[in-house]
Amino acid sequence: MPPWGPPGARPVPSPEKLARENPPTTQMLLRRARQAEARGKRFQPRWTWVPLSRLGLPLQNAVIAAEDSTFYQHRGVEWGLTRAAFLESWKTGRRDRGASTLTQQVARNLYLSPEKTYLRKAREIVLAQRLEKALSKDRLLEIYLNIAEWGDGIFGAEAAARAYFGKSAADLTWDEAIAMTSVLPSPRRHRPTDTGRWVSSRKAWVLQRLVTTRRYTPPAPVDPPLVMTDPQEDERDD
Repeated sequence: MPPWGPPGARPVPSPEKLARENPPTTQMLLRRARQAEARGKRFQPRWTWVPLSRLGLPLQNAVIAAEDSTFYQHRGVEWGLTRAAFLESWKTGRRDRGASTLTQQVARNLYLSPEKTYLRKAREIVLAQRLEKALSKDRLLEIYLNIAEWGDGIFGAEAAARAYFGKSAADLTWDEAIAMTSVLPSPRRHRPTDTGRWVSSRKAWVLQRLVTTRRYTPPAPVDPPLVMTDPQEDERDD
């Protein structure tokens, strides 16, 4: 049996059970499996669960800065952002403005469909609040980093770090962590190792967010070394 479980075989645990067990699958994984089956392809995801202690502080900080800078302060929902997103979608008829916290993204990836409806958003909010009551912030961050999609068939930071950089997520540099974080909004269209305009722009934005939220201090520029000479050298007699 694959580690993610065949569709319908092992349900995703309730929020309360996630405090003591890792999910054997997610709705995101099951949806990708169904899509692969519809194309006549075998679904073999790369997915390795690791504890938060092995996910590296550069990656943790980059993800929080870019995706949810008040993660450790809110209780699952940023109501101001949610209200603004609702008003914008009401005016424009579009529901593509991002306002989901990390906790809401965990709820969506674990339990919900990708449809953009007000009912789905309401369920996402309710589940996020249940997750916040049942789990610590560190546990929520661990789950997020382990279930996030990072490419076609690549799930979780450990599998992504090994796929793109040939190393464990614990060993990612700041530059690599920023690159990994930069593609989270569109992981099947872009790769952390891409050098195109979109990824380059996103990396610059993630770095700016890290600095703005004081989760990273760039190294000071190194001045070229001074060439010291004897001040009397030119005055010496031959």
